[in-house]
Amino acid sequence: MNDSTTQATQFLATRVLGAKPSATKEMTQLANQLKLVGRDIITLSQGEPDFPTPQHVRDAAKAAIDRNESRYTDVPGTLALREAVSRKFERDNGLRYTPEQIQVGCGAKQLLYNALQATINPGDEVVIPTPAWVSYPEMVLLAGGTPVIVRCNAGAGFKITPEQLEEAITPRTKWLMLNSPSNPSGAIYSAAELAALAVVLLRHPQVWIMADDIYEKIRYETTPFATPAAVTPELAARTLTINGVSKAYAMTGWRVGFGAGPKELIKAMNLVQSQSTSHTSSISQAAAIAALDGPMDFLPGFVEAFRRRRDQVVGDLCKIEGITCDLPPGAFYAFPGCMGLLGRRDPSGNLIASDTELALYLLRESGVAVVPGTAFELPGHFRVSYAAADDELKLATARIAAACARLQ
Repeated sequence: MNDSTTQATQFLATRVLGAKPSATKEMTQLANQLKLVGRDIITLSQGEPDFPTPQHVRDAAKAAIDRNESRYTDVPGTLALREAVSRKFERDNGLRYTPEQIQVGCGAKQLLYNALQATINPGDEVVIPTPAWVSYPEMVLLAGGTPVIVRCNAGAGFKITPEQLEEAITPRTKWLMLNSPSNPSGAIYSAAELAALAVVLLRHPQVWIMADDIYEKIRYETTPFATPAAVTPELAARTLTINGVSKAYAMTGWRVGFGAGPKELIKAMNLVQSQSTSHTSSISQAAAIAALDGPMDFLPGFVEAFRRRRDQVVGDLCKIEGITCDLPPGAFYAFPGCMGLLGRRDPSGNLIASDTELALYLLRESGVAVVPGTAFELPGHFRVSYAAADDELKLATARIAAACARLQ
């Protein structure tokens, strides 16, 4: 390390030095670099629907542009959008929030970040059941808090139990982060499971709940969707419910997420947002109103396509010796176990000792980008996004199978 690098590193905040970049973005970036030099790469490392944004949403954005709605909006989002969000929560979840209890941000990710920045003091703990989205622990660290990782294995459906939650809570615990359906496992908490967790949480009034419901609409079972504030109304006063338009409406690049909770929490989150992004795009907000209030007739087709792709991908992966994988009930990811492949050697004699080394081998050998389970705080797995075209997925699993067959 040269002197200038050392000096720059010493200049940086310790909370930044202690955090890691997004592993999903890093793997996707590595895949893109290989594409630039002519490699044929299939990228299954990013969670992004390949469907176009519905036409009525695109039309609403164009109309907003024609009306010259290109000015600053209120920090928490336009009143019209927050009213649409309020209608969504009441219609879909039985939750009632006023516009003052709602914040709109640059994707659901910003809502999570705002909440942690607004509430975490040094030493505060956040319970994170894993496997969990790669950004959860890093956002906690950037806020000066301590992530408390609770590993939930496939045998438990990748879900935290009341006993695990009770053991993880201390006097310093401030938040429990729940993601249902989950990234990366697709796990869904039932109303009964949330109610059982609520029994524990009611004994610990210092613990708030951050419910990340961004994959709410991507489910393959007929069981009604459950969210903590609706299942246990006594917890609503300390629950932040987060959602957005990225996944269900194929609007990842529009960057619109929203959250609802107690007014004082939202007020503090608005303060954080006012000193960072101010607000998300005015045009994107107009499009989001159309998404939330408009027809949902496209959604069954989206979900059925995801179901078909899920069944194909999981079926193909389960045929590979050394890989195990259950059908995920939601989201658009498979999270296969790969412990049966670890300890083997690639054709060059290199030892594949970890899921990270396996993911790099698959990228190098088969041209398929996946994300190692270690990035989601549950080693021995890897994540595959099946939000891609059917023929591309079929080719990807065939390449993975061929690469794994070459391991000795």
